[in-house]
Amino acid sequence: MNFRTDLALEKCENLDEKSLEGIRIEVIEKTDAKITRIDVLNEKGEKTVGKPTGRYVTVEVTPFARHAQFIDGSLGAVAEEIRRVLPEKGSVLVAGLGNMSITPDALGPKCASMIFATRHITGELLRSTGLSGLRCVTSVATGVTGETGAEAGEIIKGIVQTLNPDIVITVDALAARNVNRLGTTIQMCDTGIVPGSGVGNSRQEISEKTVGVPVVSIGVPTVVDAATLIMDCMGEEKRVSEKTESMMVTPREVDLMIERAAKLTSLAINCALQPGISPEDMLMLTT
Repeated sequence: MNFRTDLALEKCENLDEKSLEGIRIEVIEKTDAKITRIDVLNEKGEKTVGKPTGRYVTVEVTPFARHAQFIDGSLGAVAEEIRRVLPEKGSVLVAGLGNMSITPDALGPKCASMIFATRHITGELLRSTGLSGLRCVTSVATGVTGETGAEAGEIIKGIVQTLNPDIVITVDALAARNVNRLGTTIQMCDTGIVPGSGVGNSRQEISEKTVGVPVVSIGVPTVVDAATLIMDCMGEEKRVSEKTESMMVTPREVDLMIERAAKLTSLAINCALQPGISPEDMLMLTT
């Protein structure tokens, strides 16, 4: 059975050394986080992982539903990894993808609402606040095609053509293979994203090829498909109905999980983009 997952880490699990040809993996253990950096190096690696050549970073932290303290080692680890996949300079567009009305899919828009947007802070206002070193940041929640009539990729491309940012960061909810990674994992990559691919509802690709500037995608797995859950519970692969195969499952504490995941993710993005502002001050500026 071909289980759906958006995580490069899960694509590489259980592969032997020979199968990992074309893939480089580095694992770093920290006090509050486990970091796995996966580099897909060539076409062979692409076929194995099912993802384009590039870097994929997974940060595993304390479950968000139990994570009330945001300014700790988890935040530092996520912010540092985001900083590593971004260019050091240049203006940024942060785009929150997903449907605000569906809780497991609300990560992107919730995160976008807490991004420290700075593009409008210019001239005397910039000097008087003592924030002359601010990086230019714009934030938007794209909504979904059923609400707007436009693909998220089309909206982002239009904004890129108007505002000319140097890089786009997308934030979206993901699907996982392993239920233990729901609400505990953040993935980031420098290859863009195909929204909805993890739940079998692929939309227009959002990448440098389609929007014209580099795209870094950040996401948190919030759902797992029912077939995977059945196999994990039964300990073996069981035959499931067509209806079951189309179902996705999310934890009962999903509201709290999404709220805290969005808060940590947005704060990490803000700290990565504005290293001159402390996490405490950034939290005050965005809440």
